[in-house]
Amino acid sequence: MDLKRCFPPVVDQHTRLLLLGSLPGERSLAQAQYYAHPQNRFWELVGAVIGVDLRAQSYEMRLATLLAHHIGLWDVIAEAERQGSLDAAIRNQSHNALAELVKTLPALKAVGFNGGTSARIGRRQLLGISGLMLIDLPSSSPAYTLALAQKQQAWQQLVSAL
Repeated sequence: MDLKRCFPPVVDQHTRLLLLGSLPGERSLAQAQYYAHPQNRFWELVGAVIGVDLRAQSYEMRLATLLAHHIGLWDVIAEAERQGSLDAAIRNQSHNALAELVKTLPALKAVGFNGGTSARIGRRQLLGISGLMLIDLPSSSPAYTLALAQKQQAWQQLVSAL
């Protein structure tokens, strides 16, 4: 079984909204980029929230645009064994220190969980932190087959955190 590791967090002292995934998929790991699979709708969903066509930007510019809009990225799982990209295949996981990261972000108002696995793991770690909105979102993954319009509607609730 292959051991997969997450990427470093993309945050700064102005981060107001932290978006947490579970663990990067195969395409993302191969390209060393968050949400690299072209069928993953993350960039379209977040772009609709902030009114920017993120998909048209280079990866480096996407990250800079997120930070400029006070949005950070990370994953709830630090490393795990997994064949393929599905969360259901994750085994022997260790979790990122979410509560510790959150304490270093003075402007943080909300955490959005991209999918059920992220929400299940992340909520357990952040439950005791007061004053933080925890927002469950439908997964941006193509494996989660909810229509894009329905995903967009749910992701629009992030606007209140910005």
